[in-house]
Amino acid sequence: MQEKLPPIKVTPNYSKRTFTIRTRGSKYRTNDFNVDEFEELLYNVEEDWFNFLKTSDFYYSVK
Repeated sequence: MQEKLPPIKVTPNYSKRTFTIRTRGSKYRTNDFNVDEFEELLYNVEEDWFNFLKTSDFYYSVK
């Protein structure tokens, strides 16, 4: 049985080409992406974003 992931909300900022990721009461923001990377990431699903948080260091915590 697959583990159920907690809710996640991802909001793109088109002008800065960043994403704000909210999960488990925490808030993260990605660094700036180039246009192609940003457009590709717009198609990410929840599981992709959880994997991004686990494997990437291309984001920081926001208070």
